[in-house]
Amino acid sequence: MGKISGVRNHRNGLLAHLACLLATLSCFNFPYSVAADEAGVSLWLPGQYGSFAAVPSDPGWSFESTYYHASADASRGISFERGGAIQAGMKSPSDLFMFTPTYAFETRIFGAQAAFGTTILYGKNATSASATLTGPGGNTLSGFKSDEVLGFGDLYPTATLKWNKDVHNFMVYATTGIPVGAYQLNRLSALGLGHWAVDGGVGYTYLNEKAGIEGSVVFGLTYNFINPYTQYQSGTDAHLDWALSPILTDKVHIGAVGYFYNQITGDSGAGARLGDFKSRVAGIGPQIGFFIPFFDRESYLNLRAYSEFDARNRLEGWNAFVTFSIEASGQKEPAVANLR
Repeated sequence: MGKISGVRNHRNGLLAHLACLLATLSCFNFPYSVAADEAGVSLWLPGQYGSFAAVPSDPGWSFESTYYHASADASRGISFERGGAIQAGMKSPSDLFMFTPTYAFETRIFGAQAAFGTTILYGKNATSASATLTGPGGNTLSGFKSDEVLGFGDLYPTATLKWNKDVHNFMVYATTGIPVGAYQLNRLSALGLGHWAVDGGVGYTYLNEKAGIEGSVVFGLTYNFINPYTQYQSGTDAHLDWALSPILTDKVHIGAVGYFYNQITGDSGAGARLGDFKSRVAGIGPQIGFFIPFFDRESYLNLRAYSEFDARNRLEGWNAFVTFSIEASGQKEPAVANLR
């Protein structure tokens, strides 16, 4: 098969950012919050890193666009205790479009290829919630509320360094979430976190073209700064994305993808009235990718979906990505986008 070169730094959000994405929830302005990683949303976007994540790309500009849909909810049967019980049922589907221009530098840094990109997000989040709050005196407060927001999300700039040695590829990355997206304290729906956050990690890709196999794994940690609107500081998050793909031809690969997320330190701050309230979730699903000529460049189309399970203190459902990337003009052969 033809040589697969130039894997570009996709920010499906760089999203990791993206994470903005699902929905920022406050439960009816009740005096207690029902969210871990405030509102059950993290800077890291589940599934943002996939196949070929650590493979260097050719120098120059590349461009990526991603449509993302997430269906997420939490059962009414989930209880959150503090001097009583809060029972809540939440649904928060999101439809997002992300555009990520990325520039890969020709000059090497410590022998690695450096690249920088920023994800711009526009989309819609609709959130509904129902809850029953029982206080120490036995009094209850019930209700239903829904909200919808359409607009721009936070910005997610990301820098990467990538090394290649034969079939082994290594990466370090750093990203931040700039809180400029649609966010209001008293709204159920949001397209931003409402606070600054930083994320960094390492990645590895095994790419053996002769054997026709590729495997990638990316591990990262997220640190959240305090939300000045709510005085709520989400804990530190650990997350891992993985992908495994047999390469069928120089135009097609198909395989599996997945992720694991776990909050390793508790929430804190004056607004975290339910204690540390740690959260976790996992997801797994299929993917398929196509390498397509695009005028004088190469492009890549990827479709992948995840079904979530083992969620705790976090919304759970399924999500899907449709990603189309245009590689740097120096590409001469089929290129594979860095599904990130």
